[in-house]
Amino acid sequence: MLFRESETVELKESVVDDIKKEIIAFVNCDGGRLYVGVRDDGTVAGIENPDEAALQISNMARDTIKPDVTMFLQYETLEENGKQIIAVDIQRGTQRPYYISRKGMRPEGVYVRQGYSSVPATDTMIRQMIKETDGDRFEAMRCLNQELTFEATEKEFKLCNVDFGRQQRRTLKLVDQDGIYSNLALLLSDQCAHTIKVAVFQGNDQSVFKDRREFTGSLMRQMNEVYDFIDFRNQTRATINKLLRTDVRDYPETAVREALLNMLVHRDYSFSASALISIYTDRIEFMSVGGLLSGIELEDVLAGLSVCRNQSLADVFYRLRLIEAYGTGLKKMMAAYADEREKPIIKTTKNSFKVTLPNINAKYNTDIRVTSRGEVASSFPVPDEEKGYDDERTIWELARSRGKITRSDVEKQLEVSASTASRILRRMVKNKILIQCGQARSTKYTLSE
Repeated sequence: MLFRESETVELKESVVDDIKKEIIAFVNCDGGRLYVGVRDDGTVAGIENPDEAALQISNMARDTIKPDVTMFLQYETLEENGKQIIAVDIQRGTQRPYYISRKGMRPEGVYVRQGYSSVPATDTMIRQMIKETDGDRFEAMRCLNQELTFEATEKEFKLCNVDFGRQQRRTLKLVDQDGIYSNLALLLSDQCAHTIKVAVFQGNDQSVFKDRREFTGSLMRQMNEVYDFIDFRNQTRATINKLLRTDVRDYPETAVREALLNMLVHRDYSFSASALISIYTDRIEFMSVGGLLSGIELEDVLAGLSVCRNQSLADVFYRLRLIEAYGTGLKKMMAAYADEREKPIIKTTKNSFKVTLPNINAKYNTDIRVTSRGEVASSFPVPDEEKGYDDERTIWELARSRGKITRSDVEKQLEVSASTASRILRRMVKNKILIQCGQARSTKYTLSE
């Protein structure tokens, strides 16, 4: 027999570590045959113990290649020129890409056949193999990054008294039977690459920025941090009718919660663009990537029809009792505004879904207050054009929303040291913007009235 290397034939003189690369390349492409005991020039060297060598190759494939490739390998001992060699027939795999387990689904771990050689696959090749094998559902595809941690998600599961062990992760489809993480696991991991950008504007347009943040990490971490960021700016207007006091927040907590959860669960994560939240004086806009699924109209969604793009992600949120039932989120959002003249507005395009929540208190001048001198102040008592007062304005807004604040609140909000927080508070007390109540550790600050 004439031995010659080709796109479907590889020759090895003995059992060496590189054999696993050849197996991976063949199983990732159209299959091929590996001869062990034949030199590169085609001359037969032979194998002294073919059975032992075949077992060695089988163990190498089982222990170092993922997913399991052994079912696609067949071994045969041949005799050529009075010497024994091994022929390994390798079929095209059904769970491509196959890779060296310790290197993961990265170019240095995934090989393909190119001409007479086995070479590292490109990122594009790897993604295409995943798509061909796993389908188009992003959350179900195998994750390129297999080194994931779940600190934020574990904390959320523990808070909800729900187990998050190995079996639960498999049930929730974070890992498959081979222990390989899915993209759903990536979304819940601390390594999640998708982000939410939040911007706060002065007034009803984007002319002037007041604040901006980008939230990263696990979707569980983003969910909690974004909600806290919005909740801090969700101010309360108090009205008094005789002896009855009524507090109304700018945005119903239920509506904010449902809009945020809708953004997280229904977003199209196959796009890398960030989800956007824009906070204006008169509204909040939640803009997520990905329009309605094909065949679904906005009227269907508003009527309660739920066709979820990320079904497994929705199952995780349902398990954590973050969502009660599919298709009820938008109804709850609308119900929160049932007694209001202005209602939430929902708009969709081919690649976007936007929810706008109107500010219930926008029709009032919610910034009106009375100073200690009896004067009416329509906003923070320092002109916007003066510089150096951004921190004081932030603290004034914090005190107005909470009623009372401490030095610790200021440290956390401004991310400053205790001495800096104390200096700002002393200046605001001196300027009669704040009133100091109590002493030492029990010291609190309120707005001057």
